Amino acid sequence: MPGIQMLEKLFHLQESGTNIKREVIGGCTTFMTLSYIIFVQPAIALAPAMGHNFYFAFTVCITQGVSWQHALGAVFIAGLLFILLSTVGLRETVIAVMPNALRNGIPVGIGLLIALVGLEWAGIVVSHPATYVTLGKVFSPPVLLSLFGLGLIATLFALKVRGAILIGIFASTVVGLITGLVEFQGVVSSPPSIAPTFLKLEIPNIFAEPHLIAIIFVFFFLALFDTVGTLIGVSQQAGIMVDGRLPKARQALLADAIATSTGALLGTSTVTSYIESASGISAGGRTGLTNVVTAVLLLLALFFNPLIKMVGAGYQVGENTFLYPIIAPALIVVGSLMLKNVVQIDWDDMTESIPAFLTLVMMPFTFSITEGIAFGFISYALLKLVSGKGKEVHWLIYLFALLFVARYIWLVG
Repeated sequence: MPGIQMLEKLFHLQESGTNIKREVIGGCTTFMTLSYIIFVQPAIALAPAMGHNFYFAFTVCITQGVSWQHALGAVFIAGLLFILLSTVGLRETVIAVMPNALRNGIPVGIGLLIALVGLEWAGIVVSHPATYVTLGKVFSPPVLLSLFGLGLIATLFALKVRGAILIGIFASTVVGLITGLVEFQGVVSSPPSIAPTFLKLEIPNIFAEPHLIAIIFVFFFLALFDTVGTLIGVSQQAGIMVDGRLPKARQALLADAIATSTGALLGTSTVTSYIESASGISAGGRTGLTNVVTAVLLLLALFFNPLIKMVGAGYQVGENTFLYPIIAPALIVVGSLMLKNVVQIDWDDMTESIPAFLTLVMMPFTFSITEGIAFGFISYALLKLVSGKGKEVHWLIYLFALLFVARYIWLVG
């Protein structure tokens, strides 16, 4: 059929060991897993990058008193810097020269972070004033629904059923509707207007307000390493890294860079690659067709807000406290699947194992991909230098290690 042949020509499905069905399932799974963002992020600020969003809203706008229009302008400038560096290939080079310790530690750390988010959103892990975290109320209805979804997805994976995550999400939604944990709220609604934020950014005068230079730098730094970390993590999981390099990395990074500036024009904080893409990979997605499916579904979600809300919206368990029992199991399982790279770390070489450990453990404990990468870079450069192995390290690693140190000094100051 002409349509199938066109998709094969565009996305090289057979060459990637996949087919249209798997790509559609992968795209649907990614969409279902990240659909929470449609409802969670606007409650924080403008969206869409978690972490960046908090920095945008609470640090830049609330704490430092910068207007959201100027903050958007700072994001736009950072996006232009991304575009420039993506064009000359610097970000691609960063991926290429990343040491094996960090290259393998990053996906494991992201996996632990995803799993922690899933456990918290399931209500299985909750906060505690003395121990910081503890076991939640296991027999509460939302936690039981999460455990049902987790058990079903795990069982389907064990039975090697394709689309296990998507099946688990749909089954959990049905059970939630039956038990009253999920409320049916209709099918179609009008899409919201973007007029209040569209083209409302203001390019700041950095000479009159020099403190904005530091803000632009942080936006740039966060997006740079969040994206690099995410690309390495999901690419390792998908098995598409070739000799430590990501094919077409420059195009992927350029798309991410353009999206950041475009997003600022539309009225959002930094746009970045999503770690939830790992769920689509787990469901079989391997090519851009998966992403096209996800994108189409996100566009359609503008008109089917009530239906999407059944999956992505939270279940309120307290004041300003929500659980997400439908999508939490998917995150837990995906997190577990990303831990396989831990066996590739050279645990006998302390100059490799300690940076890898700090990379993977700091991501969940600080709730930030960037912080994990920062600790990894700094410790890797330091240990290689003091052990007489400094010549093994690419100069860019030292540069970014110093920049990370400078960033921490600025944050403390």
